[in-house]
Amino acid sequence: MDNNGALLQNLDRLHTTALGLERIRRNLSLDTEDAVEWCRGKIRSPEAQIERRGKNWYICIENCVITVNAASYTIITAHRTKSRIE
Repeated sequence: MDNNGALLQNLDRLHTTALGLERIRRNLSLDTEDAVEWCRGKIRSPEAQIERRGKNWYICIENCVITVNAASYTIITAHRTKSRIE
């Protein structure tokens, strides 16, 4: 994994836009008002798989992918992953 410490050390800078907030809530079917705090909790989890690809961080946990801009720490989107039958 690519220097996950940078993301974890800057979780206090994590934020999103008004449209991002609605997109995250809709995509994940969240009932919470504070989707940013929900994402922070998921990113902090020891089970979170964090990978940096290009300008974004991708955090995979519990069938969700959270996308965060690496420069601004803006949550761009979050969505459920499709489960695969193997």
